[in-house]
Amino acid sequence: MKNSGQIISGTSEFDDPFHLLGTGTDTQKRTLVLQAVHHGWRLDHVLVGLVPEFSRNYLQQLMESGAVCLNGKPFSKAAYRVKMSDQICIELRPTPQTQAFKAEQLALDVVYADDHLLVINKPAGLVVHPAPGHWSGTLMNALLGLDDHAFALPRAGIVHRLDKDTSGLMVVARQRSVMDALVQAMAAREVKRQYVALAHGVWHGPVQRVIDAPIGRDPVHRLRMAVLDEARHAAKAARTDILHLQSSDNGCMVQCTLHTGRTHQIRVHLASIKHPLVGDTLYGGHLTAGMHRQALHAYRLAFVHPVSQQGMVFRADLPSDMVGALDDWRLNYNVNQI
Repeated sequence: MKNSGQIISGTSEFDDPFHLLGTGTDTQKRTLVLQAVHHGWRLDHVLVGLVPEFSRNYLQQLMESGAVCLNGKPFSKAAYRVKMSDQICIELRPTPQTQAFKAEQLALDVVYADDHLLVINKPAGLVVHPAPGHWSGTLMNALLGLDDHAFALPRAGIVHRLDKDTSGLMVVARQRSVMDALVQAMAAREVKRQYVALAHGVWHGPVQRVIDAPIGRDPVHRLRMAVLDEARHAAKAARTDILHLQSSDNGCMVQCTLHTGRTHQIRVHLASIKHPLVGDTLYGGHLTAGMHRQALHAYRLAFVHPVSQQGMVFRADLPSDMVGALDDWRLNYNVNQI
């Protein structure tokens, strides 16, 4: 969630070695033992095969920085075909990614907590996962600072994302079995996530609308996602249910219910029907009504607790900037009415 609510599914997302070098200050040297089957393989493929706990991207970084030695000398030619007589040594060094897995004492709005999971009300501006430009000060760092047990969990227990500038509710696991169960529930669409959005344009047509349109990387603007033809592009199915709540001369307030969790899903879907989010300049919105970020808030989260099997429902009031925007547009909102 790099995203309006992106699901992190499968195992590959969770197996990044952010925590395998401790706090990011340790260095490990490893000599690789080549087998007959490796003769003629590309060097980068050998590294991936013999150092499987680290990602291809991480290993490529090490190669480029001189941390891979071939027959005693630094070697960075990934396409080199290895020989059985070659001696390969790799030094596993800290990178920004490994150093990112550290605890920080950051304030969090914890809506609910038990031994198994947390529900967090994320403020706008907080990045969920470390990434280029944001290697610290993220939700993941805050979770590590909140609970030492989070170090034992991939991504510190985070199972879905919200964009940096989207506010609202997120569920976080505190045990691996709970994390796996929540990921499966997300994939099965058993976790209900609803948002309030403030969009440009007066609403016309039916009060309820279903947007069932595949989303993929924009082939022209690579920083954006777009509604695409699945037959021609690498797009994935995406569905958002839209409920019109109110309109004024300036625009409209809508409720959005996610059925899938694609990157920027709500932002892309609303823009595709000529209702871009207020403040979402990436998708055609404008900074207005006092908003300096996209006007999107995850106000309701509902799921069955993986351990107790009880139904859990949480609501989060709108943040002050969206309340101010609604006042500016003379719209009324009550989180308990929808």
